[in-house]
Amino acid sequence: MQSVFWAVILIVLLLAVAFLVVGMIDGNRFVTVKEELKLPNLSQECRFVLISDLHNKVYGHKNDRVVASIQKIKPDFIVLAGDLITAKVREDMTPGIELVRALSQKYPIYYGLGNHESRIKEDPEEFGEKYKQLIEAISCKNVVILDNKAIDIPKYNIRITGLNLDLDYFVHFRVKKMQENYLQKTLPPQNSSRCNILIAHNPDYFEEYAQWGADLVLSGHVHGGIMRLPLLGGVIAPSYRLFPKYDGGIFRHGKSWMLLGRGLGSHTLPFRFFNPAELYEVILKPIE
Repeated sequence: MQSVFWAVILIVLLLAVAFLVVGMIDGNRFVTVKEELKLPNLSQECRFVLISDLHNKVYGHKNDRVVASIQKIKPDFIVLAGDLITAKVREDMTPGIELVRALSQKYPIYYGLGNHESRIKEDPEEFGEKYKQLIEAISCKNVVILDNKAIDIPKYNIRITGLNLDLDYFVHFRVKKMQENYLQKTLPPQNSSRCNILIAHNPDYFEEYAQWGADLVLSGHVHGGIMRLPLLGGVIAPSYRLFPKYDGGIFRHGKSWMLLGRGLGSHTLPFRFFNPAELYEVILKPIE
């Protein structure tokens, strides 16, 4: 009986070690995922890279592995879907800043804010001038900060809008109901004659984004559910909700699509289980 007990203990320990090894490996690698979509009002084909939730993670030397992967894709532009950095008073923002600077030398970058950027922006009493330092450090002609703003890309007949969602909508344990007409009051109007892309860090409000008029929503925030299980998908969201409806990948609501990146980094716990970090290559084609 005693030998059975120790055998069980040994098996549990081996499984725990194996689980920890998987978490460390997946927490330090990324994969490139390719997606192709046909969207209305698009004037010609284009290709872009979606980056979300870097959280100051570094792959290689100054993220040269990320830069090299993007250079192979040869995108027309890059979209940052929030949480380039982590909202900690003593957090070094250099990795995120260096990545944007390196990429902006070759590509236009459209940067929508996540809840971590919003936190350091909205709470200067705690974070001082951290947000101002971030924006000043990455500012150049190729970096466009879309803080509840929109910009048109005439070449492709695209309008990209960036939503800076109020922090009240990032509550834990539940999804707070969105106020009526919140998006209409917060964002500039979408243009029905253009292909409308919305950068919206929190994917929980995909239905509301679709009703607003987004043809394509680009999101992040959920980190793929931190751990992924067969058939069940992502296990836990940053809001501490189990098996979130939107965990990663592609979703459809009516005529709207959403690409939800699993993120390039993590925060608090540097582990990802059966859930490697993710870089998105996206090809958009006109509807024939």
